[in-house]
Amino acid sequence: MLGYMTLGSNNLDAAGKFYDAIAADLGARRTVDNERMIGWGRKGAAGIMVCKPYDGKAATVGNGVMPALAAPDRASVDKAYQTALANGATDEGAPGERMPTFYGAYFRDPEGNKVCVFHMG
Repeated sequence: MLGYMTLGSNNLDAAGKFYDAIAADLGARRTVDNERMIGWGRKGAAGIMVCKPYDGKAATVGNGVMPALAAPDRASVDKAYQTALANGATDEGAPGERMPTFYGAYFRDPEGNKVCVFHMG
């Protein structure tokens, strides 16, 4: 049902570089790139976008908002998590099995947005 999720950004260039690195680990690529937004995705999967808020106000972190990015396997979860930390993210939960068949890792991007990378199965 989900088509894409958008996170606000106050520094689109920096956010683009950050998510480019993670997208590569997850087999995704840029699908949108303009002066207001950048998006990434894979065929048949929901995408993620970062954008300057339409109303022109500063982007803020949503309390309780968390995109979860699907990875093709556990190794990709580990790699994306390490890539995120190497590119300025902060740890919110190291990779591990959270429940049977759910393997995930959590971090906050450089602007404070909480993100999960996970593999089911």
